[in-house]
Amino acid sequence: MRIVFMGTPDFSVPVLEALAAAGHEIAAVYCQPPRPAGRGKKDRPSPVQARAEQLGFEVRHPVSLKTPEAQADFAALGADVAVVVAYGLILPQAVLDAPARGCLNIHASLLPRWRGAAPIHRAIMAGDAETGVCIIQMEAGLDTGPVLLRKTTPIGAEETTAQLHDRLSQMGAGAIVEALGRLDQLTPAAQPDEGVTYAAKIDKAEARIDWSKPAVEVDRLIRGLSPFPGAWFELDGVRIKALGSRLADGSGTAGEVLGSDLRVACGAGAVVLTRLQRAGKAAQDTQVFQQGAQIGAGQRLTGE
Repeated sequence: MRIVFMGTPDFSVPVLEALAAAGHEIAAVYCQPPRPAGRGKKDRPSPVQARAEQLGFEVRHPVSLKTPEAQADFAALGADVAVVVAYGLILPQAVLDAPARGCLNIHASLLPRWRGAAPIHRAIMAGDAETGVCIIQMEAGLDTGPVLLRKTTPIGAEETTAQLHDRLSQMGAGAIVEALGRLDQLTPAAQPDEGVTYAAKIDKAEARIDWSKPAVEVDRLIRGLSPFPGAWFELDGVRIKALGSRLADGSGTAGEVLGSDLRVACGAGAVVLTRLQRAGKAAQDTQVFQQGAQIGAGQRLTGE
């Protein structure tokens, strides 16, 4: 098929690669414009742009698709279908209607649960037992289109957003190749009105750890916000991010360190912190972190 690909971050790259490997014709790749990054704040192309240029594809990054010129340029590509995954711009109706077979979106949740910006984070933070990807026929609403194909996967007990992100990216790549190969046989299924939830964008204000909450909630917060923005606590006025954890037995005053393995008491139960990061430093597994920090039993971690 002749495809316009629309995506921007790392999550989208395996999808582009899979479409190319499957022999589809990539008419053009749309992504967000380069953004200032790094210490020098020089413009840096998105992961999709970088990979698309390596593969020899035409790259376009309009600031908006609302202008008649942008819409005409898109329509002139004569695409059979557009594949959209974490692109970052709302598609006007004229763009949705331009490809002969419409626009297909890869969404990293089991719709209608977790429509919106942060479905992977929210699934872990909510304690969902499973998640997955849906291939949907795009329409004007936010992730409201009918589902063409659905793939599910369990969420691991210690899985972080980073780990689940990578798994779902690969799952989405396989699913869209399958969907395109079976497009004439797939029956769009309208999303039910029941069970709709919205995955709001992560706010950094959510990242402070409240040790008075049950361990199961603290554990979900830590794993759900890893690696970004990173759930955090303070020790002796120094902010430290917790990037990995697991549930554990133990009790004590909320925030009290119960052992050198960084077992920390919560409002009910305890968690073991498995990966940490000081500001300006690289993330470390607890054993390595403790060689320098030497946080001992009885010390208090705060979230203030």
